[in-house]
Amino acid sequence: MTTTAASRSAGLTLAEVRSRTQLGQTNVMPNDTGRSFWRIMQANLFTLFNLIVGGSFALLLVLGYWQDALFGFFVIANVVIGVAQEFRAKLTLSRLAVLNAPKARVMRDGAVAEIAVGEVVLDDLLVLAAGDQVTADAEVLEAHGLDVDESLLTGEADPVASPPGRELMSGSSVVAGSGLARVIRVGADSYAARITAEAKQFSLVRSELRSGIARIIKWITILLLPVGAIVVNGQMQAVGGWEVAIATGAWREATVASAASLIAMIPQGLVFMTSVALAVGAVKLARREVLVQELAAVEGLARVDMLCLDKTGTLTEGRMVLDGVGPLTADALDPAAEAALSWMGADRNANATARALVERFTSPPAEIPVRAIEFSSRRKWSAVSFAEGPTLGTWVVGAPDIVLAGVPESTDALERFAARATAGERTVVLARTDVVLDPPVEPAEGERLPEPELPAGLRAVALVSFREKVRDDAHETLSYFREQEVELCVISGDDPRTVAAVAREAGIHHDGPGFDARELPTSEPELDAIMAEHRVFGRVTPEQKKAMVLSLQRLGHTVAMTGDGVNDALALKHADLGIAMGSGAAATRAVARLVLLDGQFSRLPRIVAEGRQVIANVERLAKLFLSKTTYAILFAVVFGALLWPFPFLPRQLSIVDGLTIGLPALVLALLPNIQRYRPGFLRRAARFCIPSGLIVGGTLISVVAYSYLGGAEAAVVQTTAVITLTLTALWVLVILSRPFTLVTSLVVVAAYLGLPVLLLIPVVTDFLQLGAPPLELLLVTVGASAIGSLALEVTHRLVSRGGDDSAGARAAERAARRG
Repeated sequence: MTTTAASRSAGLTLAEVRSRTQLGQTNVMPNDTGRSFWRIMQANLFTLFNLIVGGSFALLLVLGYWQDALFGFFVIANVVIGVAQEFRAKLTLSRLAVLNAPKARVMRDGAVAEIAVGEVVLDDLLVLAAGDQVTADAEVLEAHGLDVDESLLTGEADPVASPPGRELMSGSSVVAGSGLARVIRVGADSYAARITAEAKQFSLVRSELRSGIARIIKWITILLLPVGAIVVNGQMQAVGGWEVAIATGAWREATVASAASLIAMIPQGLVFMTSVALAVGAVKLARREVLVQELAAVEGLARVDMLCLDKTGTLTEGRMVLDGVGPLTADALDPAAEAALSWMGADRNANATARALVERFTSPPAEIPVRAIEFSSRRKWSAVSFAEGPTLGTWVVGAPDIVLAGVPESTDALERFAARATAGERTVVLARTDVVLDPPVEPAEGERLPEPELPAGLRAVALVSFREKVRDDAHETLSYFREQEVELCVISGDDPRTVAAVAREAGIHHDGPGFDARELPTSEPELDAIMAEHRVFGRVTPEQKKAMVLSLQRLGHTVAMTGDGVNDALALKHADLGIAMGSGAAATRAVARLVLLDGQFSRLPRIVAEGRQVIANVERLAKLFLSKTTYAILFAVVFGALLWPFPFLPRQLSIVDGLTIGLPALVLALLPNIQRYRPGFLRRAARFCIPSGLIVGGTLISVVAYSYLGGAEAAVVQTTAVITLTLTALWVLVILSRPFTLVTSLVVVAAYLGLPVLLLIPVVTDFLQLGAPPLELLLVTVGASAIGSLALEVTHRLVSRGGDDSAGARAAERAARRG
């Protein structure tokens, strides 16, 4: 509904405000972030994996075998970790807001009212002044030198003049002047809401560790059903058959044995230990002023091969510095020109560019000017006029093509300006005239003064060039990424020439101007072709940034994106890893996976190192856990098919797991590790785990068969099984602990010493229900374990040699494809 009320200076009436509020035409932002808490709980709790493991846990508790239900801890821990991570991300996104202005000023019933942003309604009349944020999309009705900063939304660094009739976007800020603007879109329809609606939708960071482990869990879950049927039937048959088991109560012991067999197949601790490793990495980064919004992001940058950089706030500090002054009339500036530049830099109304003059020009004249005209992005010049002293006359600083238009003998200055503009420099001209401006006239009430005009008789004095201040750490940080074979791509909303100049200064090798994104095609194949060739882009819109990130991903890159403005939010959201500067917009910080709290670009190499440590250590842990899964599946199938009793109680397996996997994993997960990341985590794990698991499983089955055929009692068989499995599986730990350090050596020695310590403590042997095997059987057990360990060593060396060759071949193949 539209009314002419807002077009009047009185604004809306209270009745019109109530009417719009009842129609829902308010500036309340949508807050949908995806799954509800109940759906998050459902997704993490009600899975087939949890049903089997949790069901076994509950069954053992009901049957009174609490000693064998220790594995239940990992089920609970994994569910809690999964729910906590997703719900924490949901809360962060719920707080996402582009509009951080606490209040809005509107004209209602002829008076200015200060209201909450959500109370702004359609057709309200916004009262704007310097420092205000535009809280809803609006059309300018009145403007008095109104300049708006849209850099957070568009990436364009320069303020934009906003005369009557121009549309203002919500989320932009007023940097100069004042005005009135009629609200034309509110709430979900506003620019701020549209650009962040997609960003607020929940999604997990892409993680090879998490996806790889999820696939493993999926495969194991599928195997559990057929293998479980074999196991349960085998254990029931081992106690005399189903009828006998039910009639005599032996089904209880068969159930415990079945649970032990099934639980052994599941790497319960792998998800838990992975989360521990990621959490510790996040804590380490937090000490270095890096906030990790999602644990899996710690390993993300270790996989990145394309780093997309925003210019302002990432490569640069977001401020201008004086680059140089080129006199046009003499070999050096005269004192009068220097004094004029000093005054302009020290003026309290100076813009960010002019303030950079104080770095060199520090002696303003003592005379008080008769008139000063502040800079306007619409006029593109500022001026100061003195009636006496050495600076007598009027001094003008502004765009050369504006200030020198029509000025005789200015051809040389304009040519030099054009050359510098092509190189990406921001250059203004200092001009002088002997004409002294008239003092300013106070306007009568309601009167609007005409725009000031350039004085006559101007002559060019000097070209003054500025550049954006590149971060001191940018060059070194970018060099690090090039050494690590990470490609760099600069994507900015600023002028392509300026972007290219900044990129070159930061150390990104690039010839010529940047690519103007206004010429980017919308067709995906055409866009992909351009993204494969170019690495510096300017005039990029937020939607284009997102499309460019998706294009790089289609080209096979793992993409990280840095940024600080709302215009970066969509790209950060869709990148494999979004990194925000701590001083950036709230919306950008909310959607990013990592936030550099102190804005130090140099933090990124430390993140890479931490990610590599995590991903390398978790790969080592995965091999430990999955080797166990392999031999556990072999146990389950063989003993179930042969109708033999399963040779372990759940508590016995828990102790073996603690010695061979659990306790060592706590240390191995946190060790320093600087291995470079190589794709194919799951493939490498399988190449190691399958042969290792088969060897460990074959060794144990041989010893158990020898024990059964020799007529050993159940407790003795279980003891030999515990010794055999521990000694053989520990050699897997030996292999994965290399190269040995003092810490890994102590871990391996402690694990081996743990076995005799446990077997010599009566309380422990009673709890585990272990019996002392005869010497002959003990020697067979130790001998078989030694043979199994030797087989593991030989197999590992053969597989490693083949794995390295194939990895090299794959790397060569990828290089050939790129070429």
